Amino acid sequence: MKTIGVIGGMSWESSAEYYKLLNRHAKARLGGHHNARSLMLTVDFAPVEALQRAGDWSALGEQMADAARRLERGGADLVMLATNTMHRVYESIEQAIEVPFLHIADPTGEALRAAGIERVGLLGTRYTMEQTFYTGRLRERHGLDTLVPDEAGRAYVHRIIYDELCHGKITDDSREVYQRVIEDLAARGAQAVILGCTEITLLIKPEDSVLPVFDTTALHAQAAVEWAVEVK
Repeated sequence: MKTIGVIGGMSWESSAEYYKLLNRHAKARLGGHHNARSLMLTVDFAPVEALQRAGDWSALGEQMADAARRLERGGADLVMLATNTMHRVYESIEQAIEVPFLHIADPTGEALRAAGIERVGLLGTRYTMEQTFYTGRLRERHGLDTLVPDEAGRAYVHRIIYDELCHGKITDDSREVYQRVIEDLAARGAQAVILGCTEITLLIKPEDSVLPVFDTTALHAQAAVEWAVEVK
């Protein structure tokens, strides 16, 4: 099995979920006492979040590229970024390393198309919902029409991620807010919803949504394990 390199810490709660899922998928795939061969480099989220607010994506790209190079030097055969938002700088990572980089939107896009979905709702941080690095990739590579919440909905979704989920705070009130946002996306024609922030899976489960849920964290982790097992 190849070694999976994970850039984590954004936030550590979702990175812990990645670690669990990588090993769970490896055990399901290989059986017995198997788990995933992996390395994780955990960055400090505080300066990352500050640079996000400042819009300094160039500095963030340099940080993520440095993390990827460190993982490659440590023996990673594949690098993945355990966050949706920071894929805003995925090109900096790809250019910094020789080993493959697994973009989080691709396993999700493939799963949506396999399910016959053409129009999908997207929940995530403001950066993911409002900028084109994510929705553009879904459109250009996977032919998906992506809907995002209205301004008020985007504000609620973003605030709950940063003020609650990134600190491990899970409340019924916030779950109900997300459910209303999902219902609005369904009313506008969404056939499914992408949980496009790795923390959202801590709050919303399939049974909480009126739409089929596509969890980027789970799909990303599964795709990484399949690659690590199958590539010779």
